[in-house]
Amino acid sequence: MNEILKNYVTNIPDFPRKGVIFRDITSVIQSSEGLSLAINELTGTVKDLEFDRIAAIESRGFIFGSILAEKLGKGLVLVRKKGKLPRETVSAKYDLEYGSEIIEIHKDAINAGDRVLIIDDLLATGGTAKTAAHLVEMLGGKVVGAAFLIELTDLGGRAALKDYPVSSIITYEGE
Repeated sequence: MNEILKNYVTNIPDFPRKGVIFRDITSVIQSSEGLSLAINELTGTVKDLEFDRIAAIESRGFIFGSILAEKLGKGLVLVRKKGKLPRETVSAKYDLEYGSEIIEIHKDAINAGDRVLIIDDLLATGGTAKTAAHLVEMLGGKVVGAAFLIELTDLGGRAALKDYPVSSIITYEGE
């Protein structure tokens, strides 16, 4: 875990509801030093993976995914909530703590055989990332790993992604 980078994260108690500590990454990205450190750390965690594209999950995953894609010379695939993409899409539904959500990607964003890295700002239960991986695989892509800036270890997201290598920079357990 990167303690210096962890100092950039702002902890907001009782948001979005009482008893939850929200790990706010906007304080990481509003600092050029924090953002640079985050990108360098994420780059280091994926340097040994071979991949063609990065699938970035809406919305904070777009920040890290787009910078990494440019830095590493990879294509970027947007994973968005239903109804936000203009061309033909594939979609999948997954469960949330209260209700469900549908995410989708453009049908032509992944080619059969493409190796894809999933990226997002935070790994909690793993439902969104697992569903994003499913969409990649529906289109014939191969998920080679998933990378996150923050992991909330006590919520079991790593177990939900057990079929893929998972890396995270900052971890919080039971906090």
